[in-house]
Amino acid sequence: MTKPALTLYLAAPRGFCAGVDRAIKIVELALEKWGAPVYVRHEIVHNKFVVDGLRDKGAVFVEELEECPQDRPVIFSAHGVPKSVPAAAQAREMVYVDATCPLVSKVHIEAQRHAEQGLQMIMIGHKGHPETIGTMGQLPEGEVILVETPEDVAQVQVRDPAQLAYVTQTTLSVDDTKGIVAALIARFPAIIGPHKEDICYATTNRQEAVKAVAPKSDAMLVVGAPNSSNSRRLVEVGSKAGCKYAQLVQRAENIDWRALDGISSIAITAGASAPELLVNEVIDAFRARYDVTVEVVETAVERVEFKVPRVLRQPAGSAPGNSV
Repeated sequence: MTKPALTLYLAAPRGFCAGVDRAIKIVELALEKWGAPVYVRHEIVHNKFVVDGLRDKGAVFVEELEECPQDRPVIFSAHGVPKSVPAAAQAREMVYVDATCPLVSKVHIEAQRHAEQGLQMIMIGHKGHPETIGTMGQLPEGEVILVETPEDVAQVQVRDPAQLAYVTQTTLSVDDTKGIVAALIARFPAIIGPHKEDICYATTNRQEAVKAVAPKSDAMLVVGAPNSSNSRRLVEVGSKAGCKYAQLVQRAENIDWRALDGISSIAITAGASAPELLVNEVIDAFRARYDVTVEVVETAVERVEFKVPRVLRQPAGSAPGNSV
């Protein structure tokens, strides 16, 4: 039986970013250095396949520091943590490694710097997301006001409209965030923004690649986890860019083939915490059903790399100590 023809537009860049790659390496190196179990506060990155793989190697994932024994290393996830978490680890004399993405740490430093200058902070982000919780937790409670939409901006009550600054979550929709920033500037003309945009290079690049493939595709699949903010934003960007059917899938087994009946083209991308192995799995699933022609659509080349903390680059026999 002849397979129907299908053009598969493969977005590039896609998948792992430098911060995710670094965070995974930190867990792997910690297991090599200290042996299993190594505890990780929150999922190291938002991807079940990655988390399950590290769990198989000896990582134990918990939500709170109190769940970790005092005599085993603990790693803080790539999303960042409130200041209270490393302080509590130090108080318990625990060995800890901070796997916070350096670009998230940059936002933490910005917030602290503005606060030291007497500015009240407004954060653009998603309520309850670990990164938002971590960034807001860099300052005393009440010092950071969270907004999610332009409508939220209209309701904000501040101490002094002339003494404000804003930061953003790194994984937001670039276009949506522009609208919220515009609303902030319209209401608070003196508000100070980041020296350099907080939305990270990887988020921006993946969204731009989606904008390039979505308009010419009958459908689009984003490989990623449902709790991955940047993956969910890619689905939204694809829909807004003109793709009539854009869906998030964790694995090839999650593809709704009935919804794809009759298509002649599809775009594939992956969130920043999704490994390329899962992308290839999805492509193979299409090859099994279609006569596939793959066209790579590359909109940027990424060469960013982040070093792992020094404590993990030291010999295995070196004395462990509290580490940030």
